[in-house]
Amino acid sequence: MNAHPSRPRLAVWKFASCDGCQLSLLDCEDELLAVADRVEIALFPEASSRMEPGPYDVSLVEGSITTAHDRERIEAVRAQSGLLVTIGACATAGGIQALRNLRDVEEWKRIVYARPEWIDSLATSTPIASHVKVDYELRGCPVNKQQLLELLAALLAGRRPNLATSSVCEECKARGTSCVLVAHGTPCLGPVTQAGCGAICPAYNRGCYGCFGPKETPNAPALSDQLLAAGLPSATLRRLYRTFNAAAPAFADEAARHDGTP
Repeated sequence: MNAHPSRPRLAVWKFASCDGCQLSLLDCEDELLAVADRVEIALFPEASSRMEPGPYDVSLVEGSITTAHDRERIEAVRAQSGLLVTIGACATAGGIQALRNLRDVEEWKRIVYARPEWIDSLATSTPIASHVKVDYELRGCPVNKQQLLELLAALLAGRRPNLATSSVCEECKARGTSCVLVAHGTPCLGPVTQAGCGAICPAYNRGCYGCFGPKETPNAPALSDQLLAAGLPSATLRRLYRTFNAAAPAFADEAARHDGTP
């Protein structure tokens, strides 16, 4: 039972992931203390041994679905959550582990493990939204802590969170960073990647790796044509799309378009 009925109850859950997005929440430090005064953190194993039963007003979910047990557990999480928010590339797009979707997982298990029959795993790694209704998604690998705070503040205020939908290119312009693609010919996914990271990589003369996944209506084929025309090999182009958000439809489809090309 909620000891503070005026405070919404928050739960944080982990599925297949590296814990980086939960650590981003802990990295909020002073801001998190302020949030903690407004909510009851009922379940957050990464930060506390307290394990209060549901229901919960808000659940933050990190990680992808990779086992049959995961699939059952996310349905239980959904059933006891008022709002369910997925955080990070694993939860929103299957994560880097979704590269397994492109190969025979049974063969990989035979190669990697001495006793592959002990490994209980699905053939695919899929986002949370493939299994249950998701109310909000926070992208990133890891998720941006300022976006986490914005979402929590918005939910406490009873308004919709202000989440980015533009491209990383807009963030480059805002911070005065020269386009690495135009200035140096560096392969960059910025034009098709959702903003949210602050354009960190281009600020250090590196191309965007697509950590935040596809932006709204990305024109990936047009970007690919530009990169190929600039001399980027098709194999490198495929690898560019097949990283943190390999299973995000726009990136997956564009990578597949170049399968079988040299």
